Amino acid sequence: MDLLAEYRRATMFFDSGDPTGAARLLEPIIEAEPDNSSVRQLLARAYFQSAQLNRAEEHLRELVDRDPSDHYAHHVLGRTLERMNRPADALRHLRIAAAMYSTNTDYTTALKRVESRVGR
Repeated sequence: MDLLAEYRRATMFFDSGDPTGAARLLEPIIEAEPDNSSVRQLLARAYFQSAQLNRAEEHLRELVDRDPSDHYAHHVLGRTLERMNRPADALRHLRIAAAMYSTNTDYTTALKRVESRVGR
């Protein structure tokens, strides 16, 4: 299997609005290259977009554990936890992402939304 070609196909599926198709292509790639953060991030996003939130959380936690300075992984993990109706858990990751990249309006908007749900 040409992993790079499959990754490119998966990216095309994701970009065209088929996150489930992208995930199907990415799963064997992550098995072959478990340390590839780019593949893991796209797989987590595909799971998030297709509402496979437990799977998204698993991969996002792996990304955050490997690189605690990955603001995007923190943001998407926070959004995933928010969608799972776990706002208190989401808050920590959204705060980290917003602190690292305070000019990103998506980050600050998500943080404010979850803070209001938690009551702060």
